[in-house]
Amino acid sequence: MTTITVAVAGASGYAGGEVLRLLLSHPDVEIGALTAASSAGTALGQHHPHLVPLADRILQPTTTEVLSGHDIVFLGLPHGQSGAVAAQLGDDVMVIDLGADFRLQSADDWTEFYGGEHAGTWPYGLPELIVGEGRQRDALAGVNRIAVPGCNVTAITLGLQPAIAAQLVEATDVVAVLANGFSGAGKAPKANLMASEGLGAASPYGVGGTHRHVPEIMQNLRQAGADEVTISFTPTLVPMARGILATTTARLKDGVDIAAVRAAYAAAYESEPFIHLLPEGQWPTTAATLGANTAQLQVAIDERARRLVVISAIDNLVKGTAGGAIQSMNLALGLPETTGLSTIGVAP
Repeated sequence: MTTITVAVAGASGYAGGEVLRLLLSHPDVEIGALTAASSAGTALGQHHPHLVPLADRILQPTTTEVLSGHDIVFLGLPHGQSGAVAAQLGDDVMVIDLGADFRLQSADDWTEFYGGEHAGTWPYGLPELIVGEGRQRDALAGVNRIAVPGCNVTAITLGLQPAIAAQLVEATDVVAVLANGFSGAGKAPKANLMASEGLGAASPYGVGGTHRHVPEIMQNLRQAGADEVTISFTPTLVPMARGILATTTARLKDGVDIAAVRAAYAAAYESEPFIHLLPEGQWPTTAATLGANTAQLQVAIDERARRLVVISAIDNLVKGTAGGAIQSMNLALGLPETTGLSTIGVAP
């Protein structure tokens, strides 16, 4: 295949940097322009010294002129900024948005949780999402616009959707509590993200149904087969740089046992290269997914509460963002889905 030229807007941020780290291992990609806002004019190595092959690259302003002429443009921009940039890029360019601008199908949901005008809805970049009898990957072939899911959304969706699709649980009684690494909060300096505040501490945020990922989670579970969804979702910052450990529970329907649950999960994910249902008794850990485009899952039943308990672990910057984006890119281009993506984590 002809070499694909790629530009990355927002290259100084965590998401943009992770896209670049993964693209450096992609055999079909040539990395072109790297852009930023306030960091324009500085060397990429000042922001991502681990990206040694690109360290001397100078960040350019995020303009149409700079981004044009590439086959693919990744947008790692703050929420609400991708729409204007994408509108200036022609249909001959594949645009992959790492932000939230094009994820939601409902304009009302966008206005309620993000504010402002909804930019529209793009093909959704979660290939493993169950959609009717198929998967979302079927809708990604040949597209030139992709909306990458939220990281929390990916962890919860992959954890619960097999039980939803198999009609094993009540989707109107879902509770999810997540332990999140600090990189999920972005790179902008904030007092609560300082090391002196975060080290040795765990703190909740987005409490009481206010987190912006709530409508996206509900949207996905409806896609997987739920008629109606009610979820209580509480993320918690814990002192690690990256990773998500999601504990999602839902009330079991009458007569469901652990054998039926494991069978549903095994059937749903047996052919998925990046999703691993662990052997019984082995529990997911964020360390096992660090740096890899993988999700680890385990299921259990709380008999007294009659609830399904699903534990899912992902790297928020890989499977939760950049890895999922490149996986979707591969599908859109007709490349093998796993190209350039590793299932090997870094532990301890």
